[in-house]
Amino acid sequence: MEDWSKNSFEFARRHLGPDPRQVEQMLAAVGEKSLDNLIDSAVPTAIRFRGQMDLADAVSEYELLNILRDLAAANEGFRSFIGMGYTGCITPPVIQRNILENPGWYTQYTPYQSEIAQGRLEALLNFQTMICELTGMELSNASLLDEATAAAEAMAMLFAVQRKNNSIRFFVDERCHPQTIAVVVARAQARGWQVDIAHCEECDLSRGYFGALVQYPCSDGEVVDYRSFVEAIHSSGALIAFASDPLALCLLKPPGELGADAVVGSAQRFGMPMGYGGPHAAFLAVRTEYKRQLPGRVIGVSRDARGKVALRMALQTREQHIRRENATSNICTAQVLPAVVSSMYGLYHGPDGLRRIASGIHASTRMLAQAIEDSGLSIRHRAYFDTLRVEVGVNKRDQVLLRSRDRRINLRDFGDGDFAITLDETAGIDDIQTILFVLVGREIAIDFSTGHEGHSWGKQLSRQSPFMQHPVFSQHRSETQMLRYIHLLQSRDLSLTHSMIPLGSCTMKLNATAEMMPITWPAFANLHPFVDPQQAKGYQQIFTELVHMLREITGFAGVSLQPNAGSQGEYAGLLVIRRFHRECGESERDICLIPASAHGTNPASAVMAGMRVVVIACDDNGNIDVADLRTKATEHAEELAALMVTYPSTHGVFEQEIRTVCQIVHENGGQVYMDGANMNALVGLCRPADIGMDVCHLNLHKTFCIPHGGGGPGMGPIAVAEHLVDFLPSHPIVEMGGNRAIGSIAAAPWSSAVILLISWSYIKMMGSHLVESTRIAILNANYIARRLDAYFPVLYKGATGWVAHECIIDLRWCKRDAGITVEDVAKRLIDYGFHAPTVSFPVPGTMMVEPTESESIDEMDRFCEAMIAIRKEINEIITGQADRDNNPLKNAPHTLDMVLALEWDKPYSREKAALPAPWLAEHKFWPHVARLDNAQGDRNLVCSCPPLEAYM
Repeated sequence: MEDWSKNSFEFARRHLGPDPRQVEQMLAAVGEKSLDNLIDSAVPTAIRFRGQMDLADAVSEYELLNILRDLAAANEGFRSFIGMGYTGCITPPVIQRNILENPGWYTQYTPYQSEIAQGRLEALLNFQTMICELTGMELSNASLLDEATAAAEAMAMLFAVQRKNNSIRFFVDERCHPQTIAVVVARAQARGWQVDIAHCEECDLSRGYFGALVQYPCSDGEVVDYRSFVEAIHSSGALIAFASDPLALCLLKPPGELGADAVVGSAQRFGMPMGYGGPHAAFLAVRTEYKRQLPGRVIGVSRDARGKVALRMALQTREQHIRRENATSNICTAQVLPAVVSSMYGLYHGPDGLRRIASGIHASTRMLAQAIEDSGLSIRHRAYFDTLRVEVGVNKRDQVLLRSRDRRINLRDFGDGDFAITLDETAGIDDIQTILFVLVGREIAIDFSTGHEGHSWGKQLSRQSPFMQHPVFSQHRSETQMLRYIHLLQSRDLSLTHSMIPLGSCTMKLNATAEMMPITWPAFANLHPFVDPQQAKGYQQIFTELVHMLREITGFAGVSLQPNAGSQGEYAGLLVIRRFHRECGESERDICLIPASAHGTNPASAVMAGMRVVVIACDDNGNIDVADLRTKATEHAEELAALMVTYPSTHGVFEQEIRTVCQIVHENGGQVYMDGANMNALVGLCRPADIGMDVCHLNLHKTFCIPHGGGGPGMGPIAVAEHLVDFLPSHPIVEMGGNRAIGSIAAAPWSSAVILLISWSYIKMMGSHLVESTRIAILNANYIARRLDAYFPVLYKGATGWVAHECIIDLRWCKRDAGITVEDVAKRLIDYGFHAPTVSFPVPGTMMVEPTESESIDEMDRFCEAMIAIRKEINEIITGQADRDNNPLKNAPHTLDMVLALEWDKPYSREKAALPAPWLAEHKFWPHVARLDNAQGDRNLVCSCPPLEAYM
């Protein structure tokens, strides 16, 4: 085994938790002589990759940051006034430093364990409330991936609630953002729906639409009064969604007051830099009656066991692992960190501040419009918010483009002699002068003292209703107050800064500071996604190198970086397969085989891609039942499109028959799609393409170090074999993708581009040591499996007795013998200072544990000691030493106010309740609330900030 610890400059020494001495100690504990022997035994010989990945030599953190500075300098710092849903913004430094750049916020996991996630849940509740009140709607989710996919989700939701008219036709106003139209069209085509694109005044309602989408304000800036169109849509029996800019809604009448059934948009300009496309928090707000169909996550207000107000993710039964192929959406994540930033931006400015920012932008836009018209040019629309469409003329177009390049600014070029300019809160007097010179060709004096009060639109579209009236939006005006509020919420959440988060299939590993630093550098953060790629040479080099790295790691021929979540990677990969079959003249191939153990997004994604799901059984060892696969593949040979398989399996083992599985599918005309959730067990040891896969998606927020951010952002690029490269996603603005592309998957060409820097940096700093991450991850998982097996049996093991990078421990006997559920154990782990492993997936009543390669033996031992101590507490119940209904597990977690209460009615000590392990005396993480009443929360859904009296 290579000793990566000798050179103090090697990044691997810091990324990998165990040092060589600890590795030897763990090997002795599991009964192996060397790490090579363990890997040779655990990983099937037939699938081992024996070559060398063509990766550059590892660089140190210092070297990496110097390289990134050079790449940042290669991005030309043009000022962009392109608009189209992306604008410059000012991130308040207190938010940038204390949230966006703070591991206490960006290393949190999805808030499934509500008791230790109250901080970000409150921030997300603030986000929901802000969005509801700005849009005039009753219910909002806690963010979606981007505005375009939010519009596609809205379309699907309207279809689900409007099936009574049996229509498959959807109308989109041609003045929506082009990227939104492209994503909506691609999504509709996969479902067999027809999309008509035209001016809303030309909409032929006799065609029978189930829904419609309009942009408010329009993509080219026009503010349209849609009330008559909304009335006509509703009269026809259809529903309507608005795509809106939340900052404009500070001044414009909200869509809810215009009759909208759903409102989508992006909160990007609320403090999140453009980042060459993302990540940004999109939203979907709806009327209350659609709450059961609303995709994404909704934060609800409930009560804990002591009656205290407590927050939680509501309506979790809608999650894909419950509804599977009946789910109406495959969304299983959110843009939590960007949503938190945007909600804090709203708190920082408050309603008056937001109104001032919006009014200032609008006043500047009116001033620019007046100067443009005084110069002899025409403005196409009389009503606008921040965007002007200027008629320059075809003959003068090239001159404008030359002057814009000379003055280093970007405008939106329609190609027909029209240009659009979108102003934002960063635009100053010099910018307005420059824009005017670029358009007119001469210096023009502007009287900036001229007042531009009022609005360019009529009174009937001016906002009269108040918004953001809850005290939370006016309590934190000074930076001191804001700082304390941010840290108050942070203190209520457990993150990787506190302890190991051993979530199986979620891979909560180190997110190194050096990887995170460049995402807020202006040269990376402030680029508009639709600039000429020649202005983003630094980014383009990173993309080129990252694609090469991922090709080397997977063995595939092509990679698309566009999908901005694992679920979107699944969807994109399946669309590629569907398009391949159609191009081969086999459009009838629409059956997708999916193992019973698969993550719930798999069947949901298959349905979204227009496929029918057939479930494949698993055997007693958790492997795919090869006989059942063969039978069903043969039965559906004429219709078989694909098999979706997770490898290593969802049960955490290397299946020996995986090559046979692939062969069976190929023999029957299908393609094999690999869910890359467990790639952390493969990198450098096995390559999906060599095994026989045709497509796989890669969760960069798992294997490749993008932090989970409290539940997002993530990235899910797809890698494909040579015969599928032509079908990779395209984009309507930036040329990319294959010759027979499936269309657009995300709003921006490289979606959440700025966080691709993280994965690129990780691979650059690991270099040839990348395989050591995999080897140590497998060792760590087997160490925990061996330590816990005698207390909580490991449910599945490979043919040679080893697990892969995670293990499933069986707790089903606890309920039978002691009345203790897996949830009781999860909540008791909080008292020991740990986040629970993945609960009841893929097997109900179990926990799936994944330590990753970044945890040391000391931390893993603490976790194991906590689990062993909990086993002893369960034994006390079994032997009658502890009450079956009133014990530390049933009452967990124990809060500080519970322990300090004057009366203590528990049959065990306060110390046993709150300090059950010796390490807690040095550091104790206290949950903010006791156990939540989930059922009560779903029955009485409250999804916006409750009045202060509720907290008293």
